[in-house]
Amino acid sequence: MEKQLYEAIQYPDEAFPYIMYTHTNHGSVPLGRGVNDLHWHEELQMTLVTKGKLTIQINGIDYDLRAGQAIFINKSVLHIVTRLTNDGEYVSFNFPEKLLAFYSDSAMERNYVLPYTNSYLLSLEIKGDAAWENEILQILNDMKKEFEWKKNWGWQYEISIKTVKLWLILISNISLPSEEASKHSRLQQERLQLMLSFIHQNFTNHITLKEIADAAHLSVSECTRGFKKSIHITPYDYLIKYRIKKSCELLASTEYAITEIARRVGFNHVNHFIQSFKKHRNLTPKEFRSSSSSII
Repeated sequence: MEKQLYEAIQYPDEAFPYIMYTHTNHGSVPLGRGVNDLHWHEELQMTLVTKGKLTIQINGIDYDLRAGQAIFINKSVLHIVTRLTNDGEYVSFNFPEKLLAFYSDSAMERNYVLPYTNSYLLSLEIKGDAAWENEILQILNDMKKEFEWKKNWGWQYEISIKTVKLWLILISNISLPSEEASKHSRLQQERLQLMLSFIHQNFTNHITLKEIADAAHLSVSECTRGFKKSIHITPYDYLIKYRIKKSCELLASTEYAITEIARRVGFNHVNHFIQSFKKHRNLTPKEFRSSSSSII
């Protein structure tokens, strides 16, 4: 899958494949995929809101979380934080499923990991409504402190032990959906990723709705329906939104003329670019460039 949707996570220590990101509206530490950045990765993810409120969209469903709440996101699932309050902050713990298995083809992997990570369980809110949810939230807060300190001898063991305990609590309190539902949802997810990848690879060119649909071997009507169901906009609207996003990057990092930027991101006419930009950003490209407080 092409890199602009797929995130290949760079671990600080490859011998311990585990990372904690801290995200705000101003960026991510370490550098990663943050607010308003649709992506997927092969790792499992636990996201904990530490300040403010956020809205995260997973497989077309919006979840509203406030400080102290969390959400689990399964591997290979498209997700995006669409809104984060000005003072908002959240941390994301990312790790491979093999960490939960201890070793390949173990009883743990066969019985307690793969049946869940390969299922329709795309995400799970953890809001603190039940005792077991509060246990998980406490573990996540403890893990956050471990990552911030990284001074204690054996801290990697502490993180691993807490993660396995968290996982056991989680799977002990949920039931898996049917295999049929799982296959259908995964198929929808894969098709959407193919179409989004096609857009990301070809946004600089003139592309048609049929070409987007063909990328996932769908009819035009099925393609449009899939977009509206999963990310709540049409394929064309997503294309324009993505072109505007890429234009913001060029406006902020280059001295290219507005006309040249419009051409580079796939707009045939500069007036169409300016109108579309103003509609999405509430200011002109020139105003965006001159604004020192612009956030891509």
